[in-house]
Amino acid sequence: MIVFRMAMKQWVARHRAALLSATVVSAYLIFLQWMFGWNTILSQWKDVGAWAIVFAICLMMGSYLLRAWRIHDYFPTETRGHFGRLFRLTQLHNLLNIMLPFRSGEIGFPVLMRAEFGVSIARSTSALLVMRLLDLHALLAAGGVGVVLAFAHNPLGWIGWFIFLFLPAAGFAFRRRAIGLAHAFAPQRARYLVSELEAGLPENAGRFLRAWCTTLLNWFAKLAMLAAILMMLGVAPPSAAVGGALGGELSSVLPFHAPAGVGTYPAAITAGALAFGSPATSTALETLGRAGINLHLLVIVSSLAGTLFSLAGARRRNHTGETDR
Repeated sequence: MIVFRMAMKQWVARHRAALLSATVVSAYLIFLQWMFGWNTILSQWKDVGAWAIVFAICLMMGSYLLRAWRIHDYFPTETRGHFGRLFRLTQLHNLLNIMLPFRSGEIGFPVLMRAEFGVSIARSTSALLVMRLLDLHALLAAGGVGVVLAFAHNPLGWIGWFIFLFLPAAGFAFRRRAIGLAHAFAPQRARYLVSELEAGLPENAGRFLRAWCTTLLNWFAKLAMLAAILMMLGVAPPSAAVGGALGGELSSVLPFHAPAGVGTYPAAITAGALAFGSPATSTALETLGRAGINLHLLVIVSSLAGTLFSLAGARRRNHTGETDR
């Protein structure tokens, strides 16, 4: 019995990542069935078209890979040669964020980074905070383009937008002064934590620039793709589609979304579209409601597809004995 328990413990330790992945994916499948029902999901997509769905999912996959690369570039020493494992980790983290309310799934990132790559909780939490601030900045910058175009045709609007666009660069330039003040005023026991937080920041201008530009590219491309899908679903004018995409994604980034974004994501799409010029007629509101639900279902199923893709890739590498590269 003791031998069996020891063997079982060793087996679980060797396969903990696969077991966690299977548990999260299974829970997500059950969650989607309970929340929406797969029949509902598939029937709603008849309005979109198969090719549009496949194209959108492929673009979402590209977005997930780009986000994983951003983390790989943030932790090159720890993740070198293991991009497949990192991609799986980021997808599991994404599913946890979708399923759990109030962004509580963010806790999974530092825990998974410590378990998979030995990165300390404080360092990975600091890196996650920086990346989330960059995400929020990119979203607001993208939304700012629409605001300037729609409401401020004078040059001052664009000047303000460019100043906002380069705020992260200013923050990075003054990071050492802020860290120095934290070291000076922090209690002795907290100075180690300050050092760990400093280690989670980009260590040089090149790495910061890559993280910043990758974030801007990822979000601008993703919002353009989501806006295009909303236009396929009948949302008009184009500015309203951009506003709807921005509203939906802001609701998923800010810490007050419901589990799986149920209710909050489609409602935010409607609010964003109305703010950016959609008519408020009953027909337009009905179209917005239906389009918001369809886009929401597409986003969450794309997350599932990305996770299954990452697991399939990890399984192939395990069978061939190759390293993740």
